[in-house]
Amino acid sequence: MDYEEFKNEFVDAVKEKLAMQGSDMNVSVNEVKKLNESYEAMTVTPEGARVGVNIGIKRFYDAYVEGSSFNEVVDKAVDTINHGINERPDFDIDSFTDYSQMKEKLAMEVVSAETNKEMLENVPHKDLEDMAVVYRFVLESNDEGRASILVTNQILETMGVTPEQLHTDALEIAPQIKPAEIKGMSEVMAEMMGIEQAEMLGIAPVAPEEEQLFVATVPDKTHGAGVLAYQDFMDQAAERVGGDFFILPSSIHEVLIVPDNGRMDLKDLEAMVRDVNATQVAPADKLTDSVYHYDSQAKIFELGEKFVERQNEREEATAEKDEKPSIIDELKAKKDEVAKIPKKEAIDKGAKAKGGEAL
Repeated sequence: MDYEEFKNEFVDAVKEKLAMQGSDMNVSVNEVKKLNESYEAMTVTPEGARVGVNIGIKRFYDAYVEGSSFNEVVDKAVDTINHGINERPDFDIDSFTDYSQMKEKLAMEVVSAETNKEMLENVPHKDLEDMAVVYRFVLESNDEGRASILVTNQILETMGVTPEQLHTDALEIAPQIKPAEIKGMSEVMAEMMGIEQAEMLGIAPVAPEEEQLFVATVPDKTHGAGVLAYQDFMDQAAERVGGDFFILPSSIHEVLIVPDNGRMDLKDLEAMVRDVNATQVAPADKLTDSVYHYDSQAKIFELGEKFVERQNEREEATAEKDEKPSIIDELKAKKDEVAKIPKKEAIDKGAKAKGGEAL
């Protein structure tokens, strides 16, 4: 059966099975709009409750197409719903309108401004080159999952808070509840594989000055690219890597930092990002295809192409300055030339210039 046929039968079958379990649930189908993606979901809410769960229908359809039986995907959906309902975070819905409580849960994330152009019309945000900084109230984040609320214009209006105040508070609070972590790639690999296994494969942490690739994220590894919006992140990274660096948007969850030491060319880095995004990053996790650069001396974060353009302009200006002697240089040269003329000859020339006669 095609997707539409599956959806109708799937929703009816899930409703029936929930009813057989004695669960009194309200079930509906809605389009869930999220940053980076939108999907059709079955929303299940216990009778009398204000919070339920969403499950994407297409992922169950994909499982059916790939060989799972219809009954198997229905059973899996019901198990997912029951787990979601039973494990819902215990929070007070009414507190959502109390900004003084909610602001302590503020986190910042970065997403593609172009991909989320329509969504961002209803979401307070700050531009960061071709990315946008958005804000979330993180209710819970652990090994079991994450519960959060994207801050929208409507939520801010209800709370009576301005976007400027939201941003100011997020700059202070986000780095506290989700501090930036910057680690060398060799260190990350050793942690993932275990020290012994890594050493067997010849992978071991190296000194920072020898590291050629760093990973930046947050402790829960969720939406870790948001560290790009932290006030002190760029300078922390510059200190960690030893100067200027390029930033590769690995995903919305982490970014890669490459020291700008002449070993890697911008074009090569851009090609690498495009290839990885096209083959290894899920569309929902993609940030951008761009490469960014931080000038640690000028304190400038910008697109890599802007950095190269600025660098070329600076080199051209320097070359032009070297070619064109300044007025001071010309005067100095004339003074040196006069100084080399014998004294009497200089006097004769001076007298003749005045139309007089040398004594």
